[in-house]
Amino acid sequence: MPPNPLFLMTTRKKIIAGNWKMNKTSAEGVTLAQDVVAAVGKQSDVEVIVCPPFTAIEAVGKALEGSNVKLGAQNMHHEASGAFTGEVSAPMLRAIFATHVILGHSERRTYFGETDASVNKKLLAALKNQLKPIFCIGETLAEREAGSTLKVVQTQVEKGLEGVSKEQAPTVVVAYEPVWAIGTGKVATTEQAQEVHAFIRGLLVKLFGDAAAQKVRILYGGSMKPSNAPELLAQKDIDGGLIGGAALEARSFVELVTAAAAVK
Repeated sequence: MPPNPLFLMTTRKKIIAGNWKMNKTSAEGVTLAQDVVAAVGKQSDVEVIVCPPFTAIEAVGKALEGSNVKLGAQNMHHEASGAFTGEVSAPMLRAIFATHVILGHSERRTYFGETDASVNKKLLAALKNQLKPIFCIGETLAEREAGSTLKVVQTQVEKGLEGVSKEQAPTVVVAYEPVWAIGTGKVATTEQAQEVHAFIRGLLVKLFGDAAAQKVRILYGGSMKPSNAPELLAQKDIDGGLIGGAALEARSFVELVTAAAAVK
């Protein structure tokens, strides 16, 4: 008997990924990682990822050893090595056992001039080096108010994923972050978030076919907190969260993992 396609669609494992941004010294990062490991390091219902700053990443990686919590970086250069002062490459991240890397975060696009083309180069380099990209997309407040949300998201998805094969697609994690809801206290309504996530899923179907698209996890990255997480995570196309502020304190981060584990 063939598997029920509806069942297949609901078996994506939820992800809770913590983006620590420019916070935590190496010692502080180890303490936070140890607290996260103690609380959720043995569970396997939810994929848990922490993304420390570069100075803390190796020490945090050691603190995660033997647990189910995975290590991610916040950025990387598309070249493997060379005269790129201040940059870090995919092979360097693999050498310290990072499994994921955040690419194209709205702050990188806004403050550091990253473009769809530069993010695409990084994404292809990450895949080539067996790093799983957490590929960030999302619109600004001006773009949302102009009614351009779906157009902006479509351009970012299509240009960012150019050259990705159907086979590689399921290893990409997409993070939708409405830029206007990051660190502002504003949160997209559950309906607004699900609408864009469903639109992204539809784009992935067009690019990679239904089977591959149904395996891609799409995270919500707009101020997810323990108070709004259960409702967001219950949506059909919201497969987890890319967490900023709430990831800097073990208790709130662990509450989000618990909320994700409770979604059936």
